[in-house]
Amino acid sequence: MKEDKSANSATEGDELSKKALKKQQKEAEKAAKKAERKAQNQAQQDKAQEEDVSIGKYGDTGLIQSKDKHTERKFTDIKNLNPSLKDQTVWIRGRLHTSRAKGKQCFIVLRQQSYTVQGLVAVSEKVSKQMIKFLSNITKESIVDIEAIVKCVPSQIESCTQKDVEVHVEKVFVISAAKPQLPLQIEDASRPVGEADENALNIKVNQDTRLDNRVLDLRTPANQAIYRVEAAICKLFRDILTSKGFVEIHTPKIISAASEGGANVFTVSYFKGNAYLAQSPQLYKQMAIAADFDKVFTVGAVFWKDIITYDNCLVFRAEDSNTHRHLTEFVGLDLEMAFKYHYHEVVDTIGQLFVKMFKGLRDNYAAEIEAVRQQYNVEPFKFLDPPLKLEFKDAIELLAEAGITLGEEDDLSTPDEKLLGKLYDTDFYILDKYPLAVRPFYTMPDPNNPKVSNSYDMFMRGEEIISGAQRIHDPELLTERAKHHGIDLEKIKSYIDAFKYGCPPHAGGGIGMERVVMLYLGLDNIRKVSMFPRDPKRITP
Repeated sequence: MKEDKSANSATEGDELSKKALKKQQKEAEKAAKKAERKAQNQAQQDKAQEEDVSIGKYGDTGLIQSKDKHTERKFTDIKNLNPSLKDQTVWIRGRLHTSRAKGKQCFIVLRQQSYTVQGLVAVSEKVSKQMIKFLSNITKESIVDIEAIVKCVPSQIESCTQKDVEVHVEKVFVISAAKPQLPLQIEDASRPVGEADENALNIKVNQDTRLDNRVLDLRTPANQAIYRVEAAICKLFRDILTSKGFVEIHTPKIISAASEGGANVFTVSYFKGNAYLAQSPQLYKQMAIAADFDKVFTVGAVFWKDIITYDNCLVFRAEDSNTHRHLTEFVGLDLEMAFKYHYHEVVDTIGQLFVKMFKGLRDNYAAEIEAVRQQYNVEPFKFLDPPLKLEFKDAIELLAEAGITLGEEDDLSTPDEKLLGKLYDTDFYILDKYPLAVRPFYTMPDPNNPKVSNSYDMFMRGEEIISGAQRIHDPELLTERAKHHGIDLEKIKSYIDAFKYGCPPHAGGGIGMERVVMLYLGLDNIRKVSMFPRDPKRITP
């Protein structure tokens, strides 16, 4: 019997048509359900929007391009929040330090420089769940504007600087969002020294991580305080000397190699030749004295390729600069002063300068000093008024009594210098009349003892912070002493020439500003007090 192919084909076609129809029906049903769900979601969103009583009270402001002034917003600093503002509405701009959402409320801590305040946001007739969710999703370290009501608290908030009040947030706007993943946490970087070691859950932030992410690291309360103390030291240095008749001068930072030479300078390309970054303003300070300015000081950058005793700018005695107290670039606080008959007129002036600086810090920056001590637990700085002044030979005798034997022409080691301060229970003292053999060629010899010089060092917590001397202001004697030290006279010709037309007797010294900050606060590394430190291994950020 012959097969009916046309019938089979028809049957197969019907089956395909049924399958296609069924598929179309399923797709249609699927699309309908999808549209229904979308409509339901939209309806829910619309309903939620209708129920969001906080619309317009939270969000992202977008990039601020100075379009609006918002002069109606009067901002209050966090440090000024106190019970006197109870129930008042304030605007605050700060960083979101922490946030913790729990149910229908969210606790936050806002930080502004070194000051923090606790904030509370809770669902109410004015605050919606959506606003709570928005706030809880803001990344830490983001900058926000909030409008809030100041409320007194029944018990002090120990975790914040503002202990007697908190703020109840009513509006919050993100001004600048931080990335979700931070290379270091401010809480970890702020933790008191020792806590990271005591608790395995605590993360210890090492120095390189801090310096590689310096912008974040500088936000810690201790760092905020350190650089305010540093600014205070510069201000006090300027104000005290200005009140004593000193004139601030500004000396070149690009020099020829004529006066300083050697391997200790940084070479820079200078038009068709080379120039060098200045190691010290000493030559220019002394030239200003020779030019009848009488008393001068300068504050500015100083560069060292190899570290040597700071004020010995013409002595090529290189030391290892990878130490806790050396930088290749630092801020020099330099002064030079003409005197009438004895260089102690200058020594006493510098000694009183330091005493007044210490008093100014103690009396006016106690809060900043305490903020540093909260993280780095060190003893307060101790000093005498007038300051302790010892002659070198007397120091040798005192050390001998303590069991340390030194020769009359030996220099002191750092442990020796620390011990001297402990013997007198002071963190600041002056050591005078150093052996001539350990001082640079331009140091004036003592007229009564050819082995001694009219030179002095000053110490903080047993570390040198200024090395100074009466300078030789007579060109013939200066030439003689340079020859004695084997110095090429051609390299210092301009230095000697500065004294050929008459120059008053004078003395001075150079102070490393960062070293003063480090030692006053009792810190263990100079990189903690240099905002962006430069050393042989670091030239960024």
